[in-house]
Amino acid sequence: MNETLSKYIPEYAVKPIFDLIVTHGVHLKIVNERATRHGDYRRALNGKHEITVNGSLNKYRFLITLIHEIAHLVAFEKYGRNIKPHGNEWKYTFQQLMVPYLRPEIFPTQLLPLLARHFRNPSASSDTDTTLSLALKQYDKPTDKNYIFELPYGSVFRIKNGKVFKKIAVRTKRFECIEINSGKTYLFNPNAEVEIIQN
Repeated sequence: MNETLSKYIPEYAVKPIFDLIVTHGVHLKIVNERATRHGDYRRALNGKHEITVNGSLNKYRFLITLIHEIAHLVAFEKYGRNIKPHGNEWKYTFQQLMVPYLRPEIFPTQLLPLLARHFRNPSASSDTDTTLSLALKQYDKPTDKNYIFELPYGSVFRIKNGKVFKKIAVRTKRFECIEINSGKTYLFNPNAEVEIIQN
């Protein structure tokens, strides 16, 4: 298990994460990329704790995602199953589990202040924290994807489900885009990954 973990998370996080997995009886599955989520936790009918994490994530996002999912397990065990999945109990648990990993031996020093800020009040997904999300994406494998914020206005692009849009304006922190087929207006986070079709 340690050898497998070392392929997916930073070296100095391997032993403490392995200990967390053993302590909480986690069955960890590393899966192919899913567009809608980085990971998930569920308690199987036999009572086993199953956590899946996308194997395509960079090692820093993988570590954050794995701890995010372990926090669900720990929060449910401590506070009961009636808590909100991303409510205060989960946030507190996630913060407590994450603090020992916020060290320069584990995360690059430029990420640490962004992580510290994010974990004052963690959200259901680190993707909603645009600054942190873009900083984490620097460690992804190179891809042919572009981010919405990089595209000039008037650019036409495609998203993962195949829908085609045109970037037209900015609204506070998000970009307004028109779906070509329906003419409907949608708002995109600046860090949304898209495939550019034309300028």
